[in-house]
Amino acid sequence: MHDPMVHVVSHPLVQHKLTLARSKDTTTDNFRRLVREIAAMLAYEATRDLPTEEVEIVTPVAACRMPLLSGKKLCLVSILRAGNGMLDGMIDLLPNARVGHIGLYRDPDTLEPVEYYFKVPDDMSERLVIVVDPMLATGNSAAAALTRLKDAGASALKLVNLLAAPEGLRTVRAAHPDVPVTLAAVDERLNEHGYIVPGLGDAGDRIFGTK
Repeated sequence: MHDPMVHVVSHPLVQHKLTLARSKDTTTDNFRRLVREIAAMLAYEATRDLPTEEVEIVTPVAACRMPLLSGKKLCLVSILRAGNGMLDGMIDLLPNARVGHIGLYRDPDTLEPVEYYFKVPDDMSERLVIVVDPMLATGNSAAAALTRLKDAGASALKLVNLLAAPEGLRTVRAAHPDVPVTLAAVDERLNEHGYIVPGLGDAGDRIFGTK
């Protein structure tokens, strides 16, 4: 069933770069570059509905009225640590955005996300908040991050991922039906270890070269 709040970016360039990123033979430096490039293209899609207003400018040829962004300022929030791999590509496109970070780990007994770090701008209620994390696997961390940001005053939220498992997408959509999700692909399933199949492995390890 089609969900209007979920946008899978099927653009050939996005899919080409995602295929290269999936390959186990892709080196750390190339993987990092690919994630950055895909993130910029996903940011382009996720901000497609930003409001604009006409302003008066003068070109070298004539005076005219042209559109500039209006409305809420932007804040990018990275779910540590893998989300940081997406920030640079998005900041390239959105250089005036503020940046926040949320650190979460999964409790090995309860399997629930536990927060260990939270730093965001004070004026979250006045910003459009774009949450980034390469992998939406179980969806528990993303759902917890969105809840935490709402508690901090954020009311306009979007989620951007490279990949999602159907299970994780269902979890986030059930917990936060008001939050649009932009991603490059929805894969087949989660395996018994919580990895997306076919996926691309552990995004954090591949971005930072820790495996």
